[in-house]
Amino acid sequence: MTTAWLFARHGQCARARALCEVLVEENPKDGVAAIAAADLMLEDNDAPAALKTLRRTECPIGMERAAALLETRALVALGRRDEGVHRWRRYVNSLSAERKWVR
Repeated sequence: MTTAWLFARHGQCARARALCEVLVEENPKDGVAAIAAADLMLEDNDAPAALKTLRRTECPIGMERAAALLETRALVALGRRDEGVHRWRRYVNSLSAERKWVR
């Protein structure tokens, strides 16, 4: 993953995407690689691949926001805005169940 990140940071997004796709192909449940791949896929306007990748993986703890945001972006890019809004609200609602508000 570090190599893919370095590629992306230095403008070599195609190489970064290819590397992330190999990591996901090797282990479809690798949530970190899948989220990185989906982000790069969306940058390439490949929303179908991004959505498929995100839905096949297991989201690592602490990366729920990134996964929800990328899935929402993919759905909107595919013209499925209502489903995208629903996906984002589901994420936001999951936060309110965990928060304890202090006055």
